[in-house]
Amino acid sequence: MKSLFADWKLLLAMVGAAVVAIAMIAYAFFRPAEDPEDVERRRRLHLNQIGRIAEGQVVDLAEHPPEPREVPRKLFGSRARPLTDNSPRHLVTYSYAISGVTYQTAQDITGLGGQIRFERLVAGQPASVKYDPSNPSDSILVADDWSGLR
Repeated sequence: MKSLFADWKLLLAMVGAAVVAIAMIAYAFFRPAEDPEDVERRRRLHLNQIGRIAEGQVVDLAEHPPEPREVPRKLFGSRARPLTDNSPRHLVTYSYAISGVTYQTAQDITGLGGQIRFERLVAGQPASVKYDPSNPSDSILVADDWSGLR
């Protein structure tokens, strides 16, 4: 133990590593939670910018009741959060094919009512799908400023 304290460079490196480890643990516990709707909006914007267009088809339109959001419990108490929108969620299921592989997925289009006419949306209608060329299973049918529905 005496030789450990004699080498001040080693001691300084160990203290620095301990401070970094404590900072990483504190960040993991106290960082703000990301809003899932904001994460989805960023994904749509990214796919709208880099996506390639493929021909697809609307498979189904479903309306789901809103899911209750759980308020995450903080370590030192919780803050009050405003009530979220209690309107039903609209999911559109669609399919498309890339290089002989057929993909079928769904997109939550609840907040995108300005881009969609729900009364004209029917199963079987053709649509354009934007997909990520490096990950073809990641796709969108509607974005904030683009719609593949005809």
